[in-house]
Amino acid sequence: MKFKYYNMLLGVLLMTSCNKDIVTNLETPTFDVTTKTSTFKAGQPITFLFSGTAHTISFYSGETLKDYSFKDGRVVNVTGAGATMEFTSSLQVAGTQTNQLTILASTNFNGDYSSVDKVKAATWTDITSRFTLATNATFVPAVPAPKEISDLIVAGKPIYIAFKYVTLPQATNGLARQWFIQTFAIKSLTTLPSTASATPITLTLADQIHAGFTIVDNSPTTNPAASSVTSTRVTLWGPEYRYAGLAKYDPTLPKWNKADPMYDRSSPLYVPTAVWTPFVPFVPDAADNDPASETWAVSGAINLNSVNLGPDYSTAIKAGIAASTLVSYPYTYALPGTYKAVFVGFNASIEASKTVVKEITLTIEP
Repeated sequence: MKFKYYNMLLGVLLMTSCNKDIVTNLETPTFDVTTKTSTFKAGQPITFLFSGTAHTISFYSGETLKDYSFKDGRVVNVTGAGATMEFTSSLQVAGTQTNQLTILASTNFNGDYSSVDKVKAATWTDITSRFTLATNATFVPAVPAPKEISDLIVAGKPIYIAFKYVTLPQATNGLARQWFIQTFAIKSLTTLPSTASATPITLTLADQIHAGFTIVDNSPTTNPAASSVTSTRVTLWGPEYRYAGLAKYDPTLPKWNKADPMYDRSSPLYVPTAVWTPFVPFVPDAADNDPASETWAVSGAINLNSVNLGPDYSTAIKAGIAASTLVSYPYTYALPGTYKAVFVGFNASIEASKTVVKEITLTIEP
């Protein structure tokens, strides 16, 4: 046992020694970048010349969204700039009810999504008339161009957008119709000047994914509306209209029979996904057979003061020690300006990394 213990101890010491050697022997890159001159014309290829031992090299051109100064993040202040709102909608053909959808905005909703009453306690402005809504299943943009909502903004407060959907009793008002809302976005009227093209960069304050819509139903347990939210769509649809003729109220269906072969694991007719539930007959006078329903799809708080674009990213132009030695790299700036081209060279092991940063200030003339 002592011999085995000593062997284990020796192994640990050797591994520790090797790891220290790896860290100690890791070379700091001897890395440099030059150009023939510091002044070039827009559209003229520039050749960056390299020397040194960097295993990996990344390049920041200094253009917008490729700027080393913003490698840790870029937040753009858009306070007071105003905003637009857009989305596409689709109205499914099944059903006959009309005027089920209303679009609202609030700047004093407190973020309590626990009930429709809590949502309605806020002050909501009806903005439905500002938008063109679908009349059939074809998705149409809310307006020919994004619609300005700057007048709704209150300084220092976020805005909430809601799609309210109402279903009247379907026996007397016709079946509810299904609405789809997609490509929702709120964008700042301020844009970020691009240094890569003449087209400025749009600053999106919220999109379909990040708007954070939540379904709030006035009857979430007895007969909830069939509304839902995914990353690409808000679906608004009424509760089930329950009547005796529905298939689920047919007591002769095989699925109600617990002895049916679909539930028998030893039967060739066994269905793994089949889960037996007891038959529940239709109750003619049940209050939840054909309820009036009100459902809201309410966004999260949308910040109208700033846009977090995340970090500016580099381009990897040499990836790792196995990559061929980099002698030169061509790049072309599309627009005039002064740019700080930054190259980050680093050597790395499992235990450590060593980095060298080189900068070249370039003047790009028209």
